[in-house]
Amino acid sequence: MAGAGNIQDIKKRVKSITGIEHITNAMKLVSVAKLRRARATLDRTRAYFHSVTESIEDIFHSTDEIPSRYLRTNREAKAKAPCYVVITSNRGLAGSFNTNIIKKAEEEMRGAASGAGIVAIGGRGRDYFKRRGYAILGEHVRPPEHISFVETHEITKPIIDLYDEGKVDEIVLVYTAFRSAVEQRVTSVRLLPIEISPDPDAPTGGKYIEYDPSAADVFDYLVPKYAEMMIYQAIVESATCEHAARHMAMENATDNARQIIADLNLFYNRARQDAITRQIIEVVGGAEALD
Repeated sequence: MAGAGNIQDIKKRVKSITGIEHITNAMKLVSVAKLRRARATLDRTRAYFHSVTESIEDIFHSTDEIPSRYLRTNREAKAKAPCYVVITSNRGLAGSFNTNIIKKAEEEMRGAASGAGIVAIGGRGRDYFKRRGYAILGEHVRPPEHISFVETHEITKPIIDLYDEGKVDEIVLVYTAFRSAVEQRVTSVRLLPIEISPDPDAPTGGKYIEYDPSAADVFDYLVPKYAEMMIYQAIVESATCEHAARHMAMENATDNARQIIADLNLFYNRARQDAITRQIIEVVGGAEALD
């Protein structure tokens, strides 16, 4: 009877894990479809924003009239109150996707001043940092994949206002950059202040640019737009990486479940053969006793 009970337990485990395998496989297929759409959006976004940000950076390199508050050389080398824009997802089941972003943000903040604050895009990061008492300067829990460019303006404006008002001295973007479907890399990018490095391709003597109504007014418009575009591209990349990470996690979970089912089926067959063998031995033994 003990053997029969063991066989029934194995059958129940096989049934349970088969149900899990069906769920993880379905989630993998959904992630594949979402990843395909996200990559198409990312490709379009990259092509557009690369040209726009390149044009803005060209203007930065071709003039010395950028307002001093936007330049690295006119800010303290180490910010007193840095602001970290941390982009995570709203859901789990994506392997180490959120963990790696949070770990990177904490590493950055350990090397910063005690006045560091966080603008959290995505619920996982917001929840983590809130529980640990970090200063949350802003939170946006709408899933990154659903955030439009128009909504990015609403996210970016309060951050730039904090910088212009001197409440934060540095803005750092922490997100996951998309390399391929199997490679995503957590990275950090400083948005403000801007560090202008010499452009080796710039003609000798520089360029003459006339600003209307003034250089300050032009850069007051350009710099927030530049930050807005960088944040939106990071949001799109992060959403793409989330789907890629979830696809990989669900594929691994499905493969593991199938391997466990195969092992349990093998164990079930052996246990069943052992039970049959014991029954035959008992029958033979009983027959010999009667003789």
